[in-house]
Amino acid sequence: MSRKPTSSKSETDWNRLDLMTDKDIDLSDLPEITPEQFATAAVRQGLPKSRSKSQVTLRIDSDVLAWFKSQGKGYQTQINKLLRAYMEAHQSQG
Repeated sequence: MSRKPTSSKSETDWNRLDLMTDKDIDLSDLPEITPEQFATAAVRQGLPKSRSKSQVTLRIDSDVLAWFKSQGKGYQTQINKLLRAYMEAHQSQG
């Protein structure tokens, strides 16, 4: 299998995009974000770009895992964020 990129030249018209304003962007096919969706959004700005991660086997109650999975894509990241918050809270206590 070749490791070469399929195209070395961008076919994007960067000059046209640079000249566009927000009003020029057609958002008609995108649904509006509801207040409920906005309230549950996860802010990821400011996180380090990469952290060393370890793969582990962890036993979690089935209902807890099912709830996290029902939250959608990124449930493992959310579990990690909660564990990190717990760790940091307890590090500052002692």
